[in-house]
Amino acid sequence: MAKKDKKSKNIEKKARVAAKQTKKATQKERKERTRQKDDSDDEDLDLETVLAEYEKSQAQFLKVTETTCPPPSPRASATFIGSPASGKELFLFGGEYYNGAIATFFNDLFVYMIEKDEWRRITSPNSPLPRSGHAWCRSIANEIYLFGGEFSSPKQGTFYHYNDFWKLDPSSREWSKIETKGKGPPARSGHRMTFWKHYILLFGGFQDTSQQTKYLQDLWIYDSHNYTWFSPTLPPASQKPDARSSFSFHPHEDGAVMCGGYARVKTMVAATKNTKGGGGGQSLRSVLKPIIYQDSWFLRIKLPASEVSSNVSPSVRWERRKKPVNSPNPPRAGATQVYHKGRGILFGGVHDIEESEEGIESEFFDQLFAWNIERNRYYPITLRHPRAAAQKQNEGRNSKRERGKADEESLLRNLAALETKEILEVAIEDSDMKQSLQSGNDSQKTVKPLVNAMPHARFNAQLAIQDDILYIFGGTYEYKDCEYTLDEMWAVDLVRLDGMKEIYRKELENWQGINDDESDTETSDDTSDEAEADGEDNERDLLPDLTTDSLKPERLSLAEELGEDESDKSNLAEEDDRPFPRPFESLRDFFTRTSVVWQELVHPHRNEPTRIFSMKEVRKTAFEIAETRWWDCREEVAALEDEQEEAGIGEVVSIADRASVAGNMGRRR
Repeated sequence: MAKKDKKSKNIEKKARVAAKQTKKATQKERKERTRQKDDSDDEDLDLETVLAEYEKSQAQFLKVTETTCPPPSPRASATFIGSPASGKELFLFGGEYYNGAIATFFNDLFVYMIEKDEWRRITSPNSPLPRSGHAWCRSIANEIYLFGGEFSSPKQGTFYHYNDFWKLDPSSREWSKIETKGKGPPARSGHRMTFWKHYILLFGGFQDTSQQTKYLQDLWIYDSHNYTWFSPTLPPASQKPDARSSFSFHPHEDGAVMCGGYARVKTMVAATKNTKGGGGGQSLRSVLKPIIYQDSWFLRIKLPASEVSSNVSPSVRWERRKKPVNSPNPPRAGATQVYHKGRGILFGGVHDIEESEEGIESEFFDQLFAWNIERNRYYPITLRHPRAAAQKQNEGRNSKRERGKADEESLLRNLAALETKEILEVAIEDSDMKQSLQSGNDSQKTVKPLVNAMPHARFNAQLAIQDDILYIFGGTYEYKDCEYTLDEMWAVDLVRLDGMKEIYRKELENWQGINDDESDTETSDDTSDEAEADGEDNERDLLPDLTTDSLKPERLSLAEELGEDESDKSNLAEEDDRPFPRPFESLRDFFTRTSVVWQELVHPHRNEPTRIFSMKEVRKTAFEIAETRWWDCREEVAALEDEQEEAGIGEVVSIADRASVAGNMGRRR
């Protein structure tokens, strides 16, 4: 009897499994028909017609207008840059937003006014069409050049790549399309641009046809004097970087430097086949393998001799550098860099940990690094805690000054009341009213506090630097198979490193790509109760917690972050005979202390027979050299400052400097 019951239970179980499989197959066919219908509608969409309609709608703007507006809507793959004409503005252009269902592309230009803390939207009758993945850079003439980008259908079934070239005047906010002579770079996105003298340099990128992605490794140079593009001929048997996108491309006094990048390369892997006899056979199949590059290249450019015609192109040669020391570990894609005074400031990134049938597990980062270009070395950048002793001392001084000022003001009010024979109470009421009005006006000015924590981990954030302040806009974060575009902006002072300032931050929007039918069919009978329990919090769990304190990795010491032993550290200060900045010494104090040395270094150039340098020019050149040296040593000095603060040392003062200030006082008798 027991055997019959067991047999009947097995039959019922098999029937349930068969019914479930049939149901899954039916839903899969329905989803496939829906997807094919969406794809067919997407493929029938003529992108050139859509872009022509965009161009017609843009013609309604008769002139360049600038209006105050809220912060930009969330977007990825936009371009972000500090204005080369003004140290108080940031420019943001284009980008795309994908909510899991459709993709939206933008072509609006935003200006962030730093001092006023306000956004302005620029409309123009002559503006580039909507795009993302484009590139732009400043020029030596304080202009902004833009090239390429991509546009796609809402379902991203078809893509369109641009090969147009634009120039933006930062002062007038006016766009102008550049019609160049001869052949120019092919259409692309994901490329990078930088400048050298009066040339604009462009390298790499990719072309996506929705069927395959082709990565590029061609170099193009635009001559802003002759209005021509040219692809330089490299020396025979010379090396050049592999095809890639999303790399870092920075200017250099002798050309440009490149580091990192990403590409998907076609490789052959072994696939095991099981046979009926129990044996196994191997075959090869082609897959696209992602590669995160960690190499570094120097693009050396040399101008032709002065007696040669101006139409002759400069000579160009790629030189492979050694792998940068202390590169961020593990290697990460989507780690963006921005150039700042001989360094590349890097933030964020993502590293794919494991790839299986269920998907890819990824690790996201919120770390800051400085890549010293000359030394080819990475340094971690960490935020500092405020100096408590100095803060208390300043508070004490300020409180004394405020009390003295308040006593003086009250005395003047009493004297005025006696002279005008007014009642003292009325004067006090008037003063209270003024104070309340003043406090009301002050309350309107929102004070943004500093947070001693990095923004949430992300990749492909847009970075810009203005007046030694790094601005981090947007970025992308993945959570439970959903890809969220962050809607926020942060700022950090690269000199003080006293905390992150939140410029603005908005809550994430719901992801539209989740299919309820899919989640229902994947649940089994054994886990149905657990799924029902989890389903109550499903809606709440779809959005990640992006507070600055969530998902924070433990901070390592400086030696651990550098990946080296303390005993193996090379004392880079002793390798250079030039003056080395002291801990807690500002750039101004450093130049005041060492100005004689820098002027002596500049002094030999003053005796050139072709030119006579004035003392003002010598001092200006000396300050530029001192500034380069100060920033070149910034990470090492910051490490010394952190060590001294941990030891309770707040400031280091030279005895010689103190004696020079105090004269003979303080001498030992």
